[in-house]
Amino acid sequence: MADTAVPSLPPGPESDAEGDTESDADSAEFAAERLRRVLGPVTVVRDTVLSGGFYNSARLLELADGRRLVLKTAPRGSALALTHEQGLLDTEALFHRLAARAGAHVPTVLHHEPAGPGTPAEWLLLTYVDGTTWDAARDRLTPADRAALRHRLGESMARIATVTGPAYGYPRPALGLSGPDWPSAFTAMLHAVLADAIRFEVTLPVPAALLADLPVRFGHRLAEVRRPALVHFDAWEGNLVLDRTGHGEWRLSGLIDGERAFFGDPLAELVGLDPLGSAEDDPDLMAGYRSLAPGLTIDTGARVRLALYRVYLTLIMRVEAVPRAYEGELASWRDTWSAEHLTRQLAALDALDA
Repeated sequence: MADTAVPSLPPGPESDAEGDTESDADSAEFAAERLRRVLGPVTVVRDTVLSGGFYNSARLLELADGRRLVLKTAPRGSALALTHEQGLLDTEALFHRLAARAGAHVPTVLHHEPAGPGTPAEWLLLTYVDGTTWDAARDRLTPADRAALRHRLGESMARIATVTGPAYGYPRPALGLSGPDWPSAFTAMLHAVLADAIRFEVTLPVPAALLADLPVRFGHRLAEVRRPALVHFDAWEGNLVLDRTGHGEWRLSGLIDGERAFFGDPLAELVGLDPLGSAEDDPDLMAGYRSLAPGLTIDTGARVRLALYRVYLTLIMRVEAVPRAYEGELASWRDTWSAEHLTRQLAALDALDA
């Protein structure tokens, strides 16, 4: 990981993102009604709002029969959002179904319902993955624990990458963020977040035209991607669930929150799971990945593409701060970090191009 310190994250933005005025009691009753529609006459004995999310809201619902489920609800359609942030729960349902078939440990999808008449906001019902997130357990992990877990994480990423999509880009054709090849899809994705920066009046630390030209300048490197692999793109430690029995060995028990997934270069996964660092230089992670995909090579073309994906993710993190109304330390850190990171990645691209 990079030396940059990330400030403590605020509670999840359920009330702000949702734009909802319902009381907690009303929300709990609404959640129970949704469960009954899907599962029949069940009794919720405990309803807990899950914090830590930054877009969709989530509730842990514990049933009288012992089941533990997660109900995720998207913001209402009137909420401010980036262009690609539409139908995210549909994407999450698709990701979990495909990843499960590939052998990855992910929540089971029980029901997905898009927004429509009588349903003001999209929602998704999932099984709950027992354990604790990696970032919450970080201080309890020994170096040996971490090495073993990173190896297993690499294996999991390799399994997910075996899934091939029908096209490149985000799996919602209506957004216009997909294409028949990776250069066209990635160009649309990058240009969309640059358009979002204009829409939300976000100041960029470098000229937008320079960033918009990157897929043209490095189109030959993007064209090296010949298969639209499934990419989670948000597998950082807060979305990785660990578990163990007593003081035994830690296990990677689940990957959650697949809402940011797309089909594209499997190398992009390395950027999403380690946004502040350089996962491609982690020997444990790469050994795990190559144990299932020995052909993975980090050559000049790969490093160019990794830098491009870091530019894209950094732009998302910078621009989303405005519609999500981040404030204080978190907003300040994102602004400073994103400026430094963009400059660093552009310098890396110049050096690789030379």
